[in-house]
Amino acid sequence: MKSEARPSIFRPERTPLRLTFLVLAGSSIMCVASAIDPLRAANRVAGETLFDFRVVSVDGAPPVTTSGLPIAVSGRFDAGAPPDVLVIVGGFGTRDVGGRIIAGIRRLARSARAVGGVEAGTWLLGRAGLLEGRAATTHWEDLEDFATTFPGADVRPDRYVIDGPVFTAGGASPTFDLMLHLVRSRLGMAVALDVASVFIYDQARAATDAQPLVSLGRLDGYHPRLAQAVRLMEQHVDRPLPVSAIARRAGVTARTLEKTFLTSIGETPGAYYLRLRLNAARRLVLDTREPMAAIAARTGFSSAAAFSRAFSRAFGEAPVRMRRS
Repeated sequence: MKSEARPSIFRPERTPLRLTFLVLAGSSIMCVASAIDPLRAANRVAGETLFDFRVVSVDGAPPVTTSGLPIAVSGRFDAGAPPDVLVIVGGFGTRDVGGRIIAGIRRLARSARAVGGVEAGTWLLGRAGLLEGRAATTHWEDLEDFATTFPGADVRPDRYVIDGPVFTAGGASPTFDLMLHLVRSRLGMAVALDVASVFIYDQARAATDAQPLVSLGRLDGYHPRLAQAVRLMEQHVDRPLPVSAIARRAGVTARTLEKTFLTSIGETPGAYYLRLRLNAARRLVLDTREPMAAIAARTGFSSAAAFSRAFSRAFGEAPVRMRRS
């Protein structure tokens, strides 16, 4: 579904932009805030309502976020009231909604200037047929499953992606980046800087930067060798590197790397590496239907049995039992 006739929302324009945010139960409250609060701040900085937004849910009831806090909404999703922009915010476990909602999203996309998906909201765009032939992203934990489910989409690991009238973001921080880009595109750099200052926010990443498996915060700056080692680990989850190879690539001895990990993280490089792989495996166990043997292979274990033993030691129950419960 590729139509480029609509003028982009990412261009200089002071006409108020009408946005509807469809928030699904199970969304992250940080994703919701990252999508809405920069626009609220832009209105305040500009001294006028240049982003006219409303928040709705599937049934009109406040959707409960993963933190247990509900989000106040102005009503239920109504495909008969088209905004300029429809943004769908979803989280794990909210990939699927009823056919009526999918049909409504498809209907609104025909008249809206743009449609967007935040985190698992991208899955609904895919189900509505809006990603065929387009570049898109979703949260990094879902990228492989997403690409398999929507083979017609150009799935990228970027923080956020804009392809014509369709935009997608991989999580809370990338969504803030995306909304700040929207403010900058429409209202100029000065307003965008003022909005970023409201939140004491430093945009240190570009849209095309890959989403990291491990978010390092400021670690890159004050401990670059440790950051490099962690990045090497996350890049080789399926085929783990020996600690000696990681140390060599990071430019230190294995002994120095071990001291660095013990001082900074409180565990050896090997123990951290195993925990990283097992945490990735747990997400696959809980959030996908992949067979255990496939999960074992994707997280660097020699067999399903070896994976099950390591998983049980780490989490107190076998992966099969955890998935059932």
